[in-house]
Amino acid sequence: MSIHNQANQTYQQSALPMVKSMVSNMDIERPQTIKENQADNFDYSQRAQWLRAAVLGANDGLVSTASLMMGVGAVKEDVKFMILTGFAGLIAGACSMAIGEYVSVYSQLDIELAQIKRDNIDVAKNNTEETESAKKEYLPNPFQAAGASAVAFSLGAMVPLLAASFIKDHKVRLGAVTGATSLALLVFGGLGAVLGKAPLLKSSLRVLVGGWIAMAITFGLTKLIGTSGL
Repeated sequence: MSIHNQANQTYQQSALPMVKSMVSNMDIERPQTIKENQADNFDYSQRAQWLRAAVLGANDGLVSTASLMMGVGAVKEDVKFMILTGFAGLIAGACSMAIGEYVSVYSQLDIELAQIKRDNIDVAKNNTEETESAKKEYLPNPFQAAGASAVAFSLGAMVPLLAASFIKDHKVRLGAVTGATSLALLVFGGLGAVLGKAPLLKSSLRVLVGGWIAMAITFGLTKLIGTSGL
């Protein structure tokens, strides 16, 4: 009997450090595993609200202002006239984007708030308050969306304005606006793809080709109307 007890004690003494080591390793590795899983499972759709407002605002500001300047440049060689047209387009477009985004997101906010109340109608009062407060943290912010759209539009519109400001020759100026706008379109398209984990090349080329089409149509139609005397 004493021999059996002595064997059990010997086994426990030898196994206990091993068990402690395994538990310690599990406790250390578990937070790292959780963090890795959280990083891998990050929901990039959470960025959709502000990313959509910022990227669309920058692209709209860039393409619309560049197209306006190219259209004016098709019939007018005066650099002051081109800059004034681009600046007016920047102000009008930024205000329009901000107001439109504010109204759109505020409508979405009203719908989601009404849905939260309908979802919690049969829940106890205390639980309802906790649930609503937790859900409201993820609701869209109309002021944030409007501000992001206006600022992004203005930043995008500044690219063709700056490209045309310091060039006197008319044809060189048109080429500079086209080149600067094309480069910025690639950058904005790539930035949106990187932040949203979308295909980089496909997104950049799609934005670039769309901008080229807009500028070409505006330049061509304005040139046609200007030369035909309509």
